[in-house]
Amino acid sequence: MALLANEPDISVVETVESRSKLAAAVRHSQPRVALIDIDLAGEESAGDPSARDGIAAAGAVLAQAPACRVVIMAERRRPGDLRRAVAAGAAGFVMKDISPAELADAVRRVARDEQVIDAALAFAEIGAARSPLTPRELEVLRAAAQGGTVTEIAGELYLSSGTVRNYLARALTKMGARTRVEAVSKAREHGWL
Repeated sequence: MALLANEPDISVVETVESRSKLAAAVRHSQPRVALIDIDLAGEESAGDPSARDGIAAAGAVLAQAPACRVVIMAERRRPGDLRRAVAAGAAGFVMKDISPAELADAVRRVARDEQVIDAALAFAEIGAARSPLTPRELEVLRAAAQGGTVTEIAGELYLSSGTVRNYLARALTKMGARTRVEAVSKAREHGWL
């Protein structure tokens, strides 16, 4: 962020290292643009190395400061990250190896209500596989990703336990997964969850 601080028309109002501190910083500073690392540390994801906490943080930022525009930064181009970032409300997605001038330009453009997307990531996203799961199968798998039992998922989604088991079984079969954990991991990897 020191690179952005050198730009005469950009003010870096706060820098934080965790999702919990981000919420307080946004409430305090009300930034026009929030630049969020996709791998932003979060206490709730400490045991899950596959968690993409920065995307969840983008949604939280926008809930607290709807006028704020979010740019996600990532080190690697992973299928599904762009789709999930846009679904969370991000207006930009750039790679960490972007030049300082390009980063400053991206922040300026997003501040002007434009969208900025890494071109290589956009092409990778277009070529990524689409989910073979139905919307209901995805909904059940998303609930399973939260760690609930079949009974808890059934109660949450107003389904019978047998129906939840059927949806999970079909999702596992379609994805070639042996376990729920493997299915959730594959779905996250592809950006379906």
